[in-house]
Amino acid sequence: QVQLVESGGGLVQAGGSLRLSCAASGSIFRINAMGWYRQAPGKQRELVASDTRGGSTNYADSVKGRFTISRDNGKNTVFLQMTGLKPEDTAVYYCNAKLVNTNFLTGDYWGKGTLVTVSS
Repeated sequence: QVQLVESGGGLVQAGGSLRLSCAASGSIFRINAMGWYRQAPGKQRELVASDTRGGSTNYADSVKGRFTISRDNGKNTVFLQMTGLKPEDTAVYYCNAKLVNTNFLTGDYWGKGTLVTVSS
């Protein structure tokens, strides 16, 4: 089994900062990419940022220049540093890992999500 555990969500005022963390553990052979998605009430889940094993990053246009994704490959951990938060960033943030497990099967794995609330 593979587990992804997020932490770092909470309530912050507009303009503030938060740092999310996600640690992957379990039957992992190799992590190909890790990233963050978010889902606001009544909206579809969307990609916020991703980081591939090769170091390539990708950001949603709405967060470019404000959010930074980083990884600690040795600890199978991904971070999302969020600055300049806006009320429209309010959502449940989900960690995602695209990985190969110890049975050499490739799959998408998700955390349970952490709530970020930005007050105006």
